Amino acid sequence: MNFSPIVLENDYVKISPLTMENYHFLIPIASQKKLVQYSPSDIETPEALKNYVETALQLQEQELAIPFVIFDKTNKKYAGSTRYMRIDRKNKVLEIGSTWIGREFQGTGLNGHMKFLMLNYAFTTMGFEKVEFRVDERNMASRKAVEKLGAVLEGVLRKNVYLLDGYKRNTCLYGILKEEWSSK
Repeated sequence: MNFSPIVLENDYVKISPLTMENYHFLIPIASQKKLVQYSPSDIETPEALKNYVETALQLQEQELAIPFVIFDKTNKKYAGSTRYMRIDRKNKVLEIGSTWIGREFQGTGLNGHMKFLMLNYAFTTMGFEKVEFRVDERNMASRKAVEKLGAVLEGVLRKNVYLLDGYKRNTCLYGILKEEWSSK
């Protein structure tokens, strides 16, 4: 399954391919202190963000991920990044993750609009049958956001990911099945 560049948008948000040519728009967002405190990703400095993007693009070359840059159309500003990842074509399962948006965009509905577009595209155009989300057990805002989309908590992966500060988190695994999405 070869993926051509994907651009998804509605009146509120546009998500388009993350590249080495556009990642620099994210430097002001990524440099916000503790923006990704529940993630194992280091994006806080321009060099760390560049490494993060290079890694994402390597995974894309292997057809294991599709990284995006997020543009808030209401505020006319770049807001963050997200990606399709852990792409398992054989079993028709992928994860939406590595999502981070600047604090000024949190709680505005932007994330919900973006995730709706991504879920709809994964199920209707890409032909996936399940979409997963992995969220730090302590990150109640993100957990509530994916639950609001209709994701079901399937279990907790205990102490499975080290964070940058050395803490080993418990990860909540959520999922949405295609038939659950189709009934929305």
